[in-house]
Amino acid sequence: MSDGTWELHGLKLSYFTGKLEAWLRARGLPFRFVEMDLAGFRACARATGVAQMPALRSPGGEWLTDTTAILRRLEAEAPGPALQPDAPLAAFLSLFLEDAFDEWLWRPALYYRWAFADDARLMSRRIAATLMRDLPLPLALKAAGVRRRQQSVYLRQDGITRATAPSVARLYPEVLQTLEPVLATRPFLFGERPVAADFGLFGSMFRHFSSDPTPAEILRERAPAVLAWTARLWNAHPGRIEAVPLPATAPRDLDPLLQLAARDHLAELDANASAAAAGLKVARFRRDDVDWHLPVSPYRVQCLADLQVAFAALGATDRAEVQARLGTEAAVLVRPVQPTSLPARRIRNRLWT
Repeated sequence: MSDGTWELHGLKLSYFTGKLEAWLRARGLPFRFVEMDLAGFRACARATGVAQMPALRSPGGEWLTDTTAILRRLEAEAPGPALQPDAPLAAFLSLFLEDAFDEWLWRPALYYRWAFADDARLMSRRIAATLMRDLPLPLALKAAGVRRRQQSVYLRQDGITRATAPSVARLYPEVLQTLEPVLATRPFLFGERPVAADFGLFGSMFRHFSSDPTPAEILRERAPAVLAWTARLWNAHPGRIEAVPLPATAPRDLDPLLQLAARDHLAELDANASAAAAGLKVARFRRDDVDWHLPVSPYRVQCLADLQVAFAALGATDRAEVQARLGTEAAVLVRPVQPTSLPARRIRNRLWT
């Protein structure tokens, strides 16, 4: 590690590992990929306090986790071309989209992976053969256990019911429909150079929607420009982007995407934060004419608090512009911040529970 090389610990099928890997490549930071097994996963959890992937170890031996926090830290401290706009309004809208893509698209990405038989069989075998390679059991047995566990955690425990599943399934093609005309006209979401919003979107598009059989077929047929963007971002490196100016604004053709994300993501963050403040275990809200019951996530309380703090730091003109472009759901951004307080250090999952 003394040669300045970072260590990225994760899996090549992981949503957030792919996001961070693309960012490190675009920034030009030298890194070594370490494929996790169960022992490695537990070791990273002990080092970071969160049982999730990826984990990033600095050349000096410091451990980092949570891709949004890592990107902010390295954007400020690491060498390489900037990957976040300087203009406050564009920076805020990039931050908002990154957060929405991380948390809002997580559910359909996991739904398409685990709700369809072919996808679930393929991905459970891949997890069994990689993450569980140090567990001395037959591959078929490990794969069956993975499939049962993932379908329980990421479908049934994440609010997927017969009533809500159609809404989750529709969201993916709805997002593609808003993205396709945008990415058919320019290389990246905000212009000629990628920003944090691009990397947030990349997590779901690269390792899930463009890789898993069912959503990949939809992507190829309905959104070839989005598919091309996925490859373009993976191929981004300093020599390709550092000479291109940072985008000064978030183009107006992003407004349908901003409003779609605000409609769903901010409403869910608001319901989650209200339930957490009331000491409840389950957040309840209504969307798409169905009732949703989701486990309260302390992590997502903090996500909303971070957005509210960033919004409050904007000037009055920029705040008004954000509200106009996001629509009525943006009202949650002006409410009092409810930061999350966590108990003494212990290993948590990605939702901080």
